[in-house]
Amino acid sequence: MARIAFILLCHKDPEAIIQQAERLTAVGDYMSIHFDGRSDPAHYQKIRDALADNPNVTFAKQRIKCGWGEWSLVRATLNAIEAAVEAFPRATHFYMLSGDCMAIKSAEFAHDYLESTDHDFIESFDFFESDWIKTGFKQERLIYRHLFNERKHKWWFYASIGLQKRLRLTRKVPPDLQIMIGSQWWCLRRQTIESVLEFCKSRRDVVRFFRTTWIPDETFFQTVVHHIVPREEIRSRSLTFLMFTDYGMPVTFYNDHYDLLLSQDFLFARKISPDAHQLKRRLGQLYAAKNIRFDVSNEGPSLFKFLTGQGRLGRRFGMRFWETESTLGRERELLIVISKKWHVAKRLLERIRQVTNVPAIEYLFHEESTPLPDLGGIQSTLGKRTRHRRALVRMLFDYYNSDRLLLCLDPNGIDLLHDFCSDRSVTRLLDIECQFSDDYLIGHAKRVGLAGESTPRETMERLLPTIRNDMDFESDRLRDAGFENMYRIREVDTPAQNAAPLAAFLSITPEKAREIAEMDYLFND
Repeated sequence: MARIAFILLCHKDPEAIIQQAERLTAVGDYMSIHFDGRSDPAHYQKIRDALADNPNVTFAKQRIKCGWGEWSLVRATLNAIEAAVEAFPRATHFYMLSGDCMAIKSAEFAHDYLESTDHDFIESFDFFESDWIKTGFKQERLIYRHLFNERKHKWWFYASIGLQKRLRLTRKVPPDLQIMIGSQWWCLRRQTIESVLEFCKSRRDVVRFFRTTWIPDETFFQTVVHHIVPREEIRSRSLTFLMFTDYGMPVTFYNDHYDLLLSQDFLFARKISPDAHQLKRRLGQLYAAKNIRFDVSNEGPSLFKFLTGQGRLGRRFGMRFWETESTLGRERELLIVISKKWHVAKRLLERIRQVTNVPAIEYLFHEESTPLPDLGGIQSTLGKRTRHRRALVRMLFDYYNSDRLLLCLDPNGIDLLHDFCSDRSVTRLLDIECQFSDDYLIGHAKRVGLAGESTPRETMERLLPTIRNDMDFESDRLRDAGFENMYRIREVDTPAQNAAPLAAFLSITPEKAREIAEMDYLFND
């Protein structure tokens, strides 16, 4: 049966550490604690005294003064691991935690999960080939020796790198290692941990190398595990759920995140707010619970991205310099149907094709699979289509040998609408105003990844007003833009009422417009 030895690195809040240790060991698991050597000795003694009678808790034999980005974090981890291996011979897995982490599944679930698979869980991506590092130093982390703490001695840190660059004092990566990178929150099997400790004893050259790399807690274990464990026995993922803001800071969870956390495909989560007392109490009770069924929908990252993106408007793709003065042509007419319900717009386009001879294209800037002719590769990806939007549309005019072209856009493509409406060509817009039921919004949330099939109803009820407000916001933004030649048909209007704007939009007779508007199933979901 799986038994977990938690490796806890911490530096503050002794009461929370004591509670965390008691919760996790109450069900038979173990904990090895390293309390930062820089922290208050009185706090450390308080932890030792409170847990002195707990046989499932041990402490690193040597406390290290830890600094962000330094080898000291890895050394502290190794010290805690050595203590755990010696104290807990029955531990089958070793799980790296911080004081901000809490379980989001029961111990019963965690044990069964680890028992069911013979894998190590550690993010491990190729250091040089992957895009795990988004900004800042990359190869400089490895090829230069980092002797100073970047946060405490910033001037010396960068002066040292500058001097090494000028003197070309680079070093080589150990030739038999593939440097890997990933999150420091891992869960490793006992045989892997024992092999890591043995590797450290036999490969002093590797230890010396990482001792002067920058942020080695993101590369040391990831590289060593990848080196000593067969690739097929490694799951390149963390079992700890964490997200980052646009500014690179970890997202903090509060009392109202309980249902969201439980629905994620992870065993633990960080960072839990120190003030989220209700959340901590509920999660603490959860770990000891039995026979709990978890509905995993795993929508956390996409939901967070959606909610934090509200109001952050801007042009994602700027115009290329060669496109700034380009135009579709004064003599051409671009007709744009705007609808959030894509199936409604597609039905309308198909009907327009039948009644008129205007070439019509569906959501070419939103849907990768939209059928398009071969235009030399410019149509191959959504990114290319959007970046070269005017060039693409000009080529479509030429391909169809027509001065009129009809296409669909989602209301969130406001930057595309501004661009096309500023062109010298004649641009007409048709906004389809639809009704959105709760069932439709739930389906929409699932289609775009904001929710899953197992998302609790309570979570959906809290999410629905936000989605509905987002729909209303896009509609209001469209109206406030003040576009010329804009027409609107409504689901609540009769075919006779919708025929007039259709006739003006398409420049067709009222009879043909009425023929299009009389589709019985146009607005059906």
